[in-house]
Amino acid sequence: MLVKDIMCKKNLAIISPMSPIRDALSNMKKNRVKSLIVNKIRPSDAYGILTYKNILFSIIANDGDIDLLRVYDICSKPAYQISEELDIKYAVQLMVKSNVKRLLVIDNNEIEGILTMTDIMENYFEKID
Repeated sequence: MLVKDIMCKKNLAIISPMSPIRDALSNMKKNRVKSLIVNKIRPSDAYGILTYKNILFSIIANDGDIDLLRVYDICSKPAYQISEELDIKYAVQLMVKSNVKRLLVIDNNEIEGILTMTDIMENYFEKID
């Protein structure tokens, strides 16, 4: 099975790196997501990812101000990226070895989707029923 068979490609939650963290939190709440894809600033730039972990560490654990900090201040960039043509087992190996729950799916340096551990497990659960 390939990444493209499982990945999420619709309604991707993307945010500008210049957005305040307050806007990112509102976006996450509105879209019911645990991460946001951080858009590129220019065509040759890399995508990033903003997760609950980034927010918990920067805002809660270190008393960061959600009105002063911007997404680019706390996001992970570059985010781990894979091709949609990759076998799912290699994506899982990368997730486990790198201790990440989400991989961006990129083609020609443009976002195509996102693959999460939840997507993979839900697909696996469907197979065992």
